Amino acid sequence: MITETYPTLAKSGYASVNGLEMYYEIHGAGRPLVLLHGSLGTLDMFGQLLPSLAQIRQVIAIEQQGHGHTADIDRPLRYEQMADDTAALLQQLKIDDADVFGFSLGGGVAWQLAVRHPRLVRKLVIGSATYNNDGIYPEVLAAIESTFTPEAFAGSPIEAAYVKVAPNPGDWPTLVRKVQQLTREFVDWPSESIRAIAAPTLLIIGDSDIIRPELAVEMFRLRGGGVPGDFVEPPSSQLAILPGTTHMTLVNRVDLLLPILLAFLD
Repeated sequence: MITETYPTLAKSGYASVNGLEMYYEIHGAGRPLVLLHGSLGTLDMFGQLLPSLAQIRQVIAIEQQGHGHTADIDRPLRYEQMADDTAALLQQLKIDDADVFGFSLGGGVAWQLAVRHPRLVRKLVIGSATYNNDGIYPEVLAAIESTFTPEAFAGSPIEAAYVKVAPNPGDWPTLVRKVQQLTREFVDWPSESIRAIAAPTLLIIGDSDIIRPELAVEMFRLRGGGVPGDFVEPPSSQLAILPGTTHMTLVNRVDLLLPILLAFLD
């Protein structure tokens, strides 16, 4: 885990939040930056990026319901609920204003954090996430429906990372099924709720992502993008498409991500 590898750790622990014992780590010092991992992931998902961010920021990395150190409870996974859990944890940590970077599932949580708790979010970074299922390639949705099973992940690095730190490793099949259910039952959010977000937003996808580039551009337009910046004031939101990058490799492209993130956040 990150705590074993990097000397940036300032604090770690659990917060009692909405029936969860929610795990978090705080690395470094400075303006708060919240990291929200992807589905089935642990904080190790940011293992290559976090140390660099912690050199200049106070990084608060959170593990959601059923993920990593945070044990599952008897309720489904919902983006809205995970956003409320995250907001409650930040309030317990007395963090009233933070930048937020959510990847994949964490991007959905970040969208809802900005919608439901706008005062908590200063700047918003959405990595490889959309606000409707039209933004995902149909073949990806079909694969999640048909082959997204505990057996499909048997022996994989993502399963090994979970088993290494989970308080109840036997809950792995339940987590996989809950993530599948989250995607299956997801109801698109209104485009107006995305348009109305106050926080400047950086949208990031890979050029070979599960997110269709057309939808990334659509989201960018919803966030005020798509204007000729040499003739009118450039928007506060930005769009980045990383070359040679897939969904699962995006958070490891530190060479591309770090300068883009820092330029936007600062």
